[in-house]
Amino acid sequence: MNKQQLLSIYTKEQRIEAKHPGWQRIVTEFTVRNVSTLGEKGFVIYSELNEKNVHSVIDQEIEYFKSISQPFEWKYFDYDQPSNLKELLSEKGFTIDEPEALLVLDIMSKEDLLGMKIGPEIVRVTDDKGIDELVKLEDQIWNVSHAELGERLKRDLKNDPNHVFIYAVIIDGKVVSGAWMYLHKGTSFGSLWGGSTLPDYRGRGIYTSLIAIRAQDAKEKGFSLLTVDASPMSAPILQKRGFELLAYSYPCNSPD
Repeated sequence: MNKQQLLSIYTKEQRIEAKHPGWQRIVTEFTVRNVSTLGEKGFVIYSELNEKNVHSVIDQEIEYFKSISQPFEWKYFDYDQPSNLKELLSEKGFTIDEPEALLVLDIMSKEDLLGMKIGPEIVRVTDDKGIDELVKLEDQIWNVSHAELGERLKRDLKNDPNHVFIYAVIIDGKVVSGAWMYLHKGTSFGSLWGGSTLPDYRGRGIYTSLIAIRAQDAKEKGFSLLTVDASPMSAPILQKRGFELLAYSYPCNSPD
């Protein structure tokens, strides 16, 4: 598939039609909004706007989420219209975070990943204790609390164990890296998350092995594409492994 075909599939399956555990999907005339049912932030994942309606629709979304006392994120992609949408969101009081690279991999085209041998240091996490160890790792690496992430992973793993895959890398008797993947039912996609590694254990191929095991597990479950919102640190590694850069997205956080 070429870049435009991949982007069309991504937009349809991951933005317009996607359903997320813990959020209620609401389709309006101009947007697809997701409202948290568990006290987290809501988000607008897709919009069809033009120069005439953009201001009123942004105002409507602000008012809607304000009416239910829920902060939200407007997920802006650089191919969204109108072309100045990000600037207009900023003018309305949204805080624009750093860009994330939207990358997609056609699993079936990557025989090197599918054929890679996975070492015994990578294990599947299937219980709360394992998730707690991953949360401690994330806290240590980033020096911020990941308690909310831990609760979400525990909840999602319990509710849908066949579509949530969590991995830990154990070396020298301790967790040194971790990652997870959601397989999105009714779509072609698995989404990749995490991959943080303790500094002393970087440069050993751990990140690539975590990509490979997720590609292998996704293929086994019948999924053909992987997607990730990549940081500047991760994007070059993923592109070397065959992920194609489709666009950049910007998390835009609602005004207080």
